[in-house]
Amino acid sequence: MPRIQQLSAASSALGRRPLSSQFSRNHVVTFIRSCSCSAPGPFQKSVVRNAQRATQNAQLNPTTPKPPKPDAGGDHRVIAKLHDLFLTSPMSPGSPLLLPNGAYVFQKLQDFLRAQYPQFGYKEVITPTIYKKSLWEKSGHWDNYAEDMFSVKGRGATGQTENAQAGEDEEFGLKPMNCPGHCLLFWGEGELKSYRDLPVRYADFSALHRNEISGSLTGLTRVRRFHQDDAHIFCRPDQILSEIEQTLKFVGMVYDTFNLGPYKLLLSTRPKEHYIGTLEEWNRAEEQLTTALNNSGREWAINEGDGAFYGPKIDIILKDATGKEHQTATIQLDFQLPQRFDLQYQASPEELETGAISAGDKNIDPSCRRPVIVHRAIYGSLERFMALLIEHYNGSFPFWLSPRPAVVVTLNQKPELLEYAARVQSVLAGISDPSHPNDTQKSADSRPTPQQLSAIHLPIDVDSSARMLGKKLREAHDKKYNHIIVVGAEEAKSQTVRLNIKNQPNDGAVREVITEVLGRPLTEEDQSKGSINVGMTIEEARKYFLALVGRFL
Repeated sequence: MPRIQQLSAASSALGRRPLSSQFSRNHVVTFIRSCSCSAPGPFQKSVVRNAQRATQNAQLNPTTPKPPKPDAGGDHRVIAKLHDLFLTSPMSPGSPLLLPNGAYVFQKLQDFLRAQYPQFGYKEVITPTIYKKSLWEKSGHWDNYAEDMFSVKGRGATGQTENAQAGEDEEFGLKPMNCPGHCLLFWGEGELKSYRDLPVRYADFSALHRNEISGSLTGLTRVRRFHQDDAHIFCRPDQILSEIEQTLKFVGMVYDTFNLGPYKLLLSTRPKEHYIGTLEEWNRAEEQLTTALNNSGREWAINEGDGAFYGPKIDIILKDATGKEHQTATIQLDFQLPQRFDLQYQASPEELETGAISAGDKNIDPSCRRPVIVHRAIYGSLERFMALLIEHYNGSFPFWLSPRPAVVVTLNQKPELLEYAARVQSVLAGISDPSHPNDTQKSADSRPTPQQLSAIHLPIDVDSSARMLGKKLREAHDKKYNHIIVVGAEEAKSQTVRLNIKNQPNDGAVREVITEVLGRPLTEEDQSKGSINVGMTIEEARKYFLALVGRFL
């Protein structure tokens, strides 16, 4: 039985199914869009062009050249405007400007992944935004991807120097992906790595630029400047299975935390032509990806012949609030870049005994082998992922991610009440120590002390305006603050606060946290008028906030 039929039969036996040709046609623009890291081959471009002629259903292709107008019913652009998340400018089309609220969410997304990197063995790196044209020629991107790149000429550049090297005049390109830079890191100063050093896992949040058609630019979902939670794993062939399994677990953990899903897993296999590597390498790689998908316990399907020319891949397809499908996470194997950059490692005794050198690697040192690169992104584009979250939560972010976790509303503008509101804000934000009530009264010449790196600071707002209380409360509700805290003379005297919990997802878990913090069940008075409105000390409120952050609520 042919290789791909064996894969199809195995997947069908387990409840998986190959994709129909109609399914592939309907989704090809979404799925084929060049990977998070590597350049497409020529065959990919022709497939995309055919798909653009065949695919007319805008619902299946949310990033069409003529983007739909914002719909107040759930479009992330409308929601973002209401909640001051980002704006766009004709001075930089396709490069959204994140406002403080949007930057807070963006940085929380980064911080969340950074916190997971140690348990999955990643080390974060920082790489240049601009590289010489010769690097992109070496990687193959200049031949296959130049029209989607921004070219740059430096000071005094008068033209392109043939075979330019370091220090010579040459054209530059803004990077559309990180993989060539990570190959430079792997090779380092030319020091040969041992098989014992592998796998090497590099993670990178650097900004990327792609010269998208102006008519296709759409909010945060189709942009020219964006960021990815980009990572590249350099591993031995016998490590592919374990690395793919760990990456699928990583994806599942992240998407479950954000309550996203269910999502689709698609295995794209070897194209019929225009691919590199041997059939044996492809068969072994696809078998390992199939095993990893079966072991994941999630439904998956085969997208036959739709792999990149450099290796098979797994794409994660997620539906947004309107039912449109987006490729977010991706896991791709790459046999090509290690050859182009002549990456090698000192082979193990077992590899030297059993593993023959590939036909395309005759010039490699006989004692060495080439690593395989796993390109992976969990979010994909952070901007696109952020847009999906904005629509998924409809602006009501969970507390740990929310740019508006709480607002302190004063009953009047009496000086003693304004002073107390400032203290509540400072303590709940994590700036002042609740055991030192005079922290908010530091003199102008007092010396600041450094905050701990592990300190959790929250953007707590205060509304001490002279407006009617009802108007202030309506505005706070419309802005979707998770908590509204009204303070008056009674609260100032007793040094307490009353939390009115609004716009907070997962109400049941929140009730459990409050019960744990207070050491008692909620009373009928605490839950009057259909919402939680509970009194507690400032210290208890801060403890409650920290518990919400710690449990990703």
